[in-house]
Amino acid sequence: MPIDAKLLITALQERNTISAQQADALLQQAGVDPVALERQIVKEGLTDEETLTQVKAAMLGVPYIDLTGKVMAPNVLNTIPASAAENYQMIAFDREGNEVKVAMVDPQNFKAIEAVDFLAQESGFTARYYMISATGWRQTSRQYGELSKEAEEALAGVNEQVTELDTRVTEKDLQEVVKSAPVSKMVLVIIRHAIDGRASDIHIEPEPHETRVRYRIDGILRTSLRLPRYIHSAIIARIKVLANLKLDETRKPQDGRIRLTIEGREIDFRVSTLPLFEGEKVVMRVLDVSLKVPTLEDLGFSAPHIAIITRGIAKPNGLLLMTGPTGSGKTTTLYTILTILNKEGVNIITLEDPVEYYVEGVNQSQINPEVGYSFASGLRSILRQDPNIIMLGEIRDQESAELVTHASLTGHLVLSTLHTNDAVGAIPRLMDMGVEPFLLASTVNVVMAQRLARRICEYCAKPVDVPPATVAAIKEEVVAIPDEYWPKGVSHEKLSFTKGKGCTRCANSGYQGRVAVVEIIEFTPDLQELITSGFHLREVNVALAKQKYITLRMDGLLKVLSGKTTLEEVYRVTKL
Repeated sequence: MPIDAKLLITALQERNTISAQQADALLQQAGVDPVALERQIVKEGLTDEETLTQVKAAMLGVPYIDLTGKVMAPNVLNTIPASAAENYQMIAFDREGNEVKVAMVDPQNFKAIEAVDFLAQESGFTARYYMISATGWRQTSRQYGELSKEAEEALAGVNEQVTELDTRVTEKDLQEVVKSAPVSKMVLVIIRHAIDGRASDIHIEPEPHETRVRYRIDGILRTSLRLPRYIHSAIIARIKVLANLKLDETRKPQDGRIRLTIEGREIDFRVSTLPLFEGEKVVMRVLDVSLKVPTLEDLGFSAPHIAIITRGIAKPNGLLLMTGPTGSGKTTTLYTILTILNKEGVNIITLEDPVEYYVEGVNQSQINPEVGYSFASGLRSILRQDPNIIMLGEIRDQESAELVTHASLTGHLVLSTLHTNDAVGAIPRLMDMGVEPFLLASTVNVVMAQRLARRICEYCAKPVDVPPATVAAIKEEVVAIPDEYWPKGVSHEKLSFTKGKGCTRCANSGYQGRVAVVEIIEFTPDLQELITSGFHLREVNVALAKQKYITLRMDGLLKVLSGKTTLEEVYRVTKL
């Protein structure tokens, strides 16, 4: 039985977790539905799930427990069978004599308590109940069976002869295979573990004798599972069915989309298939649409950089460009800026390939080259939709570059991305695309370059020693950084370094999450004049020094010294 919504809000107010104004807004948004209310509280960042669980536990008079990192003894864990633990969201985590400690997501679930009481009578123990968060329970309950074990269970029901989908298999056989419970379960196991592990992409790759499943976590690909080769075609076919792709088309790439509700969260998957020599490969981009768009501070932007962006987007027209390689977080940053600009009095239209996140109040359109709806043709149509602000997913060719420039000149604020190594390189790149220098000088407001470095896990971070020669080299690099960029509490003289030693929360990697490393150029009148005169690098560097510009490497080193990331990460992502 969920806790009454009004009582929960009152408890949160009494603990100064939310304000009275926030409480009123929550009640209006979620009504009296407690489940919707709790999701809204976490989604809006008013508090985290663990704190919310602590408040609920105090209201119910049940002790709160955080089992992160705790490894249960098998005899204790198996006090409650895996099926009952899954059904009632509970887990046995400790035993003292005849008393077994049981953590429950919902201590008011009387059916769950009856089940434990029955087991207690059968096995001769008494139960003591604790409250655990839903996320904490999911992470802890993995100890019943790791990914490989779950995969083995799913494989147990697969018929090797049927799942080898070769030219002799009929369309009817194919449909039966992809609908079979073991194959469906296998795909669900792969997807669920990707979400639990915070993966951004799932790679399912055919090899001569097996199928490899890899997850991209914090930008790094890791092999998580190897499956028998005979099941590969069935898994690919099942994903194709979910994504509404053609089952019998294996000779050319296909793109699709899947939306699933997993553990109460709406998750989108962008699906891409590619024919390889050994069979088809599938890559699924994981997009959690339930997540709140982060702020610039959340992404890791410093106060001076945020001030430059704020000035750039305050102008009624002009061009703001994001540069960087694929996977550097360009689109996420643009969404964050769009959220800042998203007001009642403006018309914002985006043209994307594809639409990755839904932003309420923003008109988002997805291109479709197959029907002639490209960035260039779409931009022409957008200009007839009376926009104030336009976001173009990418400037890909001369036509789109010229259209973006002219849109910026005719009273529109335009946000877009470009593939260059650094911020300075964006101007020569646009010139190479055929955009006249005098037009660029009149339109470009801000150019940003971005990379993503893995963030040090806060739970296992510890100081580390760095060789004196390395410290001396870093001091030479950071001496030119203006004072306003230095974080509070970070010494210019005594440099300190941090590293994650590895723990259960970060899968022993020492990293959890990512932080943006950026460089930003504000196009002042001096720089605009240099564009028209040819944009010579030596003169540009002199002008950048006047505006206290710092490079990607400098920004990364500041994040190292403030304990957000490591030297290895900064050197990796800023290597040009």
